[in-house]
Amino acid sequence: MRDIMGMMGKVKEMQAKMEKMQAEIAALEVEGTSGGGLVTVKMNGKGEMLGLKIDPSLFKEDEAEILEDLIVAAHKSAKDRAEQITAEKTKDLTAGLPIPPGMKLPF
Repeated sequence: MRDIMGMMGKVKEMQAKMEKMQAEIAALEVEGTSGGGLVTVKMNGKGEMLGLKIDPSLFKEDEAEILEDLIVAAHKSAKDRAEQITAEKTKDLTAGLPIPPGMKLPF
């Protein structure tokens, strides 16, 4: 019976840590760039775009498609960075727990 109580205590502790980590991730701000810094996207840990900077040299009518591709690439770069930080934080939080490979946290 003590093992179950101990396990319940660990679950509550992990839940509190998970809530704290989710708040940290939500407050996270990351930047992604493309085109050697010509396009920069800033987003939060929830994946919401907070800002976009475009170098004025890209404002040419015949280069609109290039600009569109650079914006998409910069957004992906920022999103990948946010996911990497989230994975690192989750790995630290769940260290030592028997979680199946590939299971994504937070749920």
